[in-house]
Amino acid sequence: MVFTWLNVGILVFLVAGLLFGAGPLLGSLLFAPRMSGGDARMPYECGMTPHGSSWKQFGVNYYVYALLFLAFDVDVLYLFPVAAWYRDSQGWLPFVKIFLFLFILAVGVVYFWRKGVFSWPRRIMQ
Repeated sequence: MVFTWLNVGILVFLVAGLLFGAGPLLGSLLFAPRMSGGDARMPYECGMTPHGSSWKQFGVNYYVYALLFLAFDVDVLYLFPVAAWYRDSQGWLPFVKIFLFLFILAVGVVYFWRKGVFSWPRRIMQ
């Protein structure tokens, strides 16, 4: 095997990448303060002493709404570059493509609506 400058460069960048990833981990192990009692085990809440337990369970509905919002928000964000790209297009093909995309989004909304995902319960049990 012939050892060239390309191999040296690859090895240098491999070692540099490993050090770049492992450096902060090793630095935190070596230089982090060691405390085990007092306020070190308390949850941090904006510098104030927390009241009650920090282990509250939230209803799964919060997460479902957040995921649905992200899914549809990101899908709608695709419409901006598509509209800019198809602005000067001619013919029906761009219109059909955008209509198909919006139709699939609408089918998703109807599906989740039928499953009752958008109905918020009156009281969330903990």
